[in-house]
Amino acid sequence: MTDDRAALLVVDAQESFRHRPYWQDADVAAFQNRMQALIDGASARGLPTVQIFHVEDTGAFAPESGHVRTMEPLVIAPDAVFHKRRHSALVGTGLEVWLTRHGIGRLIVAGIRTEQCCETTARHAGDLGYAVDFVSEATLTFAMTDAAGRTWSAAEIKARTELVLAKRFARIVTVQEALAGPALRNAA
Repeated sequence: MTDDRAALLVVDAQESFRHRPYWQDADVAAFQNRMQALIDGASARGLPTVQIFHVEDTGAFAPESGHVRTMEPLVIAPDAVFHKRRHSALVGTGLEVWLTRHGIGRLIVAGIRTEQCCETTARHAGDLGYAVDFVSEATLTFAMTDAAGRTWSAAEIKARTELVLAKRFARIVTVQEALAGPALRNAA
């Protein structure tokens, strides 16, 4: 892979999550602010934006639910849309073919949930040879309780994701850093 062209992957930023029992409003406004800044910045720089939706056969992630749509109030005009049934956006979606056809070597990853679909997509992309910018501030997750009964805050989960991705699978960046990344100098 080469780094000559970047694309933004907006992973699972969809209304489905509002209908899950773990949903919490606490970090949503900050996430939406940073995600919209990333989307708008990518658009202003002429970077392709790819929207990924997670789908399932039943429940809030089923297309028939009406919730498999962009999370409000985010505004996005994607260059491509893919639907996935696995944690990685690169499994069974055709995304890798699309990226190859468009000469994409660097992926900017953001969305919902930090430690699940965003992290898994970043790891998979890194293993495939893509340069990955992981924009933690434009990811969203929720507190989780482990098998021992300890509750991990969203901030702790994000910190753990950054720890395991950094210098192995991805470069951990802010929105500003992602939009000023080395691949973007040659994007236009």
